[in-house]
Amino acid sequence: MRRNTVSAKQGGEGAVKALWQAYTKSSLILRVTIALVLGVVVGLVGGQDVADWLAPFGDLLLRLLKFLIVPIVLFTLMVGINQASAGSMGRVGRKVFVYYIGTSALAIAVGLAVASLFSPGSGMTLDSSAEVSVPENPGIAQVLLGVVPDNIIGAFAELNLLGIIFTAIVFGIALLKLRTSESHGALAEQLYRVIEALNEVTLKVMSGVLHYVPIGVFAIVAGTVAEQGMETLLSLGDMVLVLYIALGVHLLLYCVLMGAFGVKLRRFFREARTPMATAFATQSSSGTLPLTLDAARRMGLSRGVYGFSLPLGATINMDGAAIRIAISAVFAANVIGAPLDFTSMLEIVLIGTLVSIGTAGVPGAGIIMIATVFSQVGLPIETVALLTAIDALVGMGCTALNVTGDMVGASIIARSEEDGQRDACVDAPRS
Repeated sequence: MRRNTVSAKQGGEGAVKALWQAYTKSSLILRVTIALVLGVVVGLVGGQDVADWLAPFGDLLLRLLKFLIVPIVLFTLMVGINQASAGSMGRVGRKVFVYYIGTSALAIAVGLAVASLFSPGSGMTLDSSAEVSVPENPGIAQVLLGVVPDNIIGAFAELNLLGIIFTAIVFGIALLKLRTSESHGALAEQLYRVIEALNEVTLKVMSGVLHYVPIGVFAIVAGTVAEQGMETLLSLGDMVLVLYIALGVHLLLYCVLMGAFGVKLRRFFREARTPMATAFATQSSSGTLPLTLDAARRMGLSRGVYGFSLPLGATINMDGAAIRIAISAVFAANVIGAPLDFTSMLEIVLIGTLVSIGTAGVPGAGIIMIATVFSQVGLPIETVALLTAIDALVGMGCTALNVTGDMVGASIIARSEEDGQRDACVDAPRS
């Protein structure tokens, strides 16, 4: 009897072990996709009670991802800088800023074009009693000052990404300079080896967190669907549909851009689809950053490029949010029966580009961006109250495009750097 009990116990343990091995060896994107579908079904069928029960599992995923942000940004960026030269970092930085500003302006233009074609909001009436609390716009100057933290520990504790990036760049460049000095070169080299080891340890921890991602995604999606429900989606369905059409158009433009630079699309989407799906579920570009950096590493991109561009992009590159600004503006104009003219659209492109960069990464950034543009072009702030009803549904797609844009930029810039180095080798005089 005892022997049978032991055999049954060992058989049960073997079955659990085999199930776990099958789970961990299966494709991560397959697991995340199944989690997304199951989350939608459970959210619709189970309702708010089931969503509340699952909420801690979703919160745990967000905590785990935030837990990794500081070490992965700090160590990846410092290691990346020390694999390049100061001159190449300056060149990469210029390319990054040009790309982010250019794609943000293009995103707003795409949003305006698609929204003008489909005219979301036509026939709706504005509820004059609707109110919305708009957070104060900190302004571009205040955001730029916030890049330099007055307390390093405070920047880490508050997850001030711009402050963390600034710290990593400053200390990374200082370490790079010290490694080439005669007096402290050996000591600096030892420190670099320690930082490199810490970076590898962080990646090892992240590989474990990846196994939990599908569970957290399932819980978050179930909660979002249960909270929003189908009524909200149907009441403002045209606005949501037009926005996702615009996101799809911009994604196609990404593909054209990558094709022009010789980036292999199949490999890109094979590695990028997991952070894209996670960003869609979590609605957090910063929270998805560990997965985005891991995807860039799997693509074989240069650490010196993605270690700098991706953390910065998670903070200031908001192509999805830019599209949201444009479509929200057309929606608001149609609701009040005053379609936008060409001058107003041009103004929205200019103001929206600056606002999407200047207010990104601050609490209530989406509302701030829309309200700021509305006030500049004379649209009623009250219409923002209508848009808050679909905030989660809209935010999912916009965040996924934000993260995709970051990875597209890293891929293109890394490719241009490879081409530049190849050309330099060809043009170099032979002895």
